[in-house]
Amino acid sequence: MQYTADQLGIAKSTYAGYESGYRQPSLDALKELAVLFETSVDYLLGMTETYTGERHTIELTSKDIGSQICLTIDGKSLSQDELNQFIAFIRLKREMEAK
Repeated sequence: MQYTADQLGIAKSTYAGYESGYRQPSLDALKELAVLFETSVDYLLGMTETYTGERHTIELTSKDIGSQICLTIDGKSLSQDELNQFIAFIRLKREMEAK
């Protein structure tokens, strides 16, 4: 959250308000969020269910060896460190949603 707030030049509490729905971002903030997350403002506003840009692909595949899962983004497999960061992000997001 702090990283995203820093990228937008806003307080962490302001960004937390955006995520929780307590605050509404300005049009300029929406544009900056769309650029930061490389998506469309329509997607951020819930006007489209998926972002259909060609720049990003996410794949989750199961390997035949045991129960190993391979997550690739833009054609590159995530390293163990990136996967750990992804898991930490999801856990933090779930905690924030539960509050």
